[in-house]
Amino acid sequence: MDLTGILSLSGKSGLFKSVAQTKSGLIVESLVDQKRFPAYVSDKVSSLEDISIFTTDKDLPLKDVFGMIYKKEDGKPCIDHKSADAELKKYLEEVLPTYDKDRVYISDIRKLFMWYNILIGHGLLTPEEKTEEVSTETTSETEPKAE
Repeated sequence: MDLTGILSLSGKSGLFKSVAQTKSGLIVESLVDQKRFPAYVSDKVSSLEDISIFTTDKDLPLKDVFGMIYKKEDGKPCIDHKSADAELKKYLEEVLPTYDKDRVYISDIRKLFMWYNILIGHGLLTPEEKTEEVSTETTSETEPKAE
């Protein structure tokens, strides 16, 4: 899962992708309605790659949490972010039992599920594939022999 270039803007709902850079900030495009607008240096811009969730052990990167949800849902959308608070907390506890209940607020949980559903809807979440080294040996039959 590569979340670089996917941004969250403080005060704006939804997710955005970086399109271009300007002297005074970025040009971003909404993943929801594809509208483009400038995000200035004074705006609080966070890359999803840099966001993590508090757990009782250590902070867990957002892409790992998305991976857990993806695995639970088999790549389909998850619970609606507008569901009741108790349902959202129960669902997150099923996915990530060690999340810190004191430091992860319901607003954070709602954003997590909203972002996941947006990313799934646009095909931007794919499971991590482990790359295997492929042997590139050539047979002596196809190569001319040097004498």
